[in-house]
Amino acid sequence: MTLRSRILILLSALAVLAAVALASVLHASARAERRDQTQAGGPQITGGTVTLTTPGRMVFRNLAWGPHRDELTTVPATDPAGPRTASGVKCLRFYAASGTGVCLQAVHGPVSDTYRALILDARLHTKAHYNVPGIPSRARVSPTGHYAAWTAFVGGDSYAGTNFSTRTAIVDTRTGSLIPSLETFRVLKDGRVHHSADTNFWGVTFASDDHTFYATLATRGSTYLVRGDLRTRTVTTLHANVECPSLSPDGTRVAYKKRVKGLPKDAPWRLYVLNLTTMRETPLAEARSVDDQAVWKDGRTIVYALPGDYGADLYEVPADGTGTPRRISVSAVSPAYVG
Repeated sequence: MTLRSRILILLSALAVLAAVALASVLHASARAERRDQTQAGGPQITGGTVTLTTPGRMVFRNLAWGPHRDELTTVPATDPAGPRTASGVKCLRFYAASGTGVCLQAVHGPVSDTYRALILDARLHTKAHYNVPGIPSRARVSPTGHYAAWTAFVGGDSYAGTNFSTRTAIVDTRTGSLIPSLETFRVLKDGRVHHSADTNFWGVTFASDDHTFYATLATRGSTYLVRGDLRTRTVTTLHANVECPSLSPDGTRVAYKKRVKGLPKDAPWRLYVLNLTTMRETPLAEARSVDDQAVWKDGRTIVYALPGDYGADLYEVPADGTGTPRRISVSAVSPAYVG
């Protein structure tokens, strides 16, 4: 091959690379521009004041394309598909109770993103912030507002497989005292102290007594519902095949996602409710796979997210296994009932 031929090949290759780079930039620019444009037929959203103590409200992360995408927005709990008021505060995951919120947030850097957890007051002002060591996944606040918890992926990015690692932290929102990882807690499994290098925790949900919580423990290829005690720093296994538990308002039941045999590996879950006294499981009427930590709207109704046209939509279903699922809000995720 002559020198001239080599130069022509090199120039052609450079031209192709430049075209690919230009196309990527234009695509990213178009996508960014689309994010800022309100989509026809989407929910009505206006900026305003959002608080965590206004009675009868639902606050959630808005996923509708436009200038308020990813912001915390609020609607009347009785009209979840109605016009939204946007706060200006952006979160990847969110939850709130008793005037305290936790917001898991991305911090965009020149090379890569980092993540942090913000503790918010009733007017969404930041009271404290903590570094989060991976991709945010779950967030909860105790019924009293005195504790907040969050889970992040520190290896892998999906619960569907087995090749992932999580880190779950709990903070006292009054003192700032942080438990950076539940992996420091003593694990009691089948009445014995359990030690395993592959232990993972995720999906904390709090009781109203300010020391009891529930969570998922994964170890040796299985998952368990555990009851934890913040005073003794101990967790005890209660029931197998439980992920992302959510405690009912009266503290008697747990809604969760359960792996069901025969379902696809990337969508293996069904929603169930577990009676903590009888340990009886009730499958809910939602037949689709739900990869979410459900929320109790009240003592009778479960709310959860499923994939939608612009990220996710919110649905509700009765907690007793009857009825049918109903979509209540589009382009929304991470709901909390406040006030």
